[in-house]
Amino acid sequence: MLVEDEPAQRDILTYNLEADGFEVAAAENGEEALLLVDEVSPDIIVLDWMLPNVSGIEVCRQLKSRSDTRGVPIIMLSARSEEVDRVRGLETGADDYVVKPYSVAELMARVRAQLRRTRPAAMGARLEFDDIVLDAETHRVTRADQSLKLGPTEFRLLSTFMEKPGRVWSREQLLDRVWGRDIYVDTRTVDVHIGRLRKALCQYGGDDPLRTVRGAGYALG
Repeated sequence: MLVEDEPAQRDILTYNLEADGFEVAAAENGEEALLLVDEVSPDIIVLDWMLPNVSGIEVCRQLKSRSDTRGVPIIMLSARSEEVDRVRGLETGADDYVVKPYSVAELMARVRAQLRRTRPAAMGARLEFDDIVLDAETHRVTRADQSLKLGPTEFRLLSTFMEKPGRVWSREQLLDRVWGRDIYVDTRTVDVHIGRLRKALCQYGGDDPLRTVRGAGYALG
């Protein structure tokens, strides 16, 4: 999600992010950003400090105070270059601080760095949990050195679980993350694909690593 009130800057950043394979949702002020974040559930937020109505620093403060958005990395953009301003931005919860004018290439590198930390599978990383290994770059999954056959939906489900082992995901959260908000899928579909994933993970034996949390959802481990 990109929050920038200057049209020229917004267009340049949107172009470069999309060219790098990102899907961009843009807001031009703080109020719009606070509404948009609930609609799109972004993986990362690039946020300008100086915004009309609600400032970027206040948007950052509000998002970092919410349990559902606290973990979303925020890169703050600002013309304020003084150390006290950078410290204020970081203490408010920003994960990174970029001073204007900035290099677009550097900003893109910082976006990728934050996503490697929070969405490693999406950035092609190799994830491990017990004897399960998921290689996002080659799209291969092994368990106890046995290659597993997973459908694309089951692969995305497993990626989600392995990025945050132990976290309980509701069916709605899994729908947003795996299928996307723009696609209508019944929540019961999640149960069907969880069943397929369990079968795939246990096709050569071993305990079921997925945990059903009654009334809450599913977790890995």
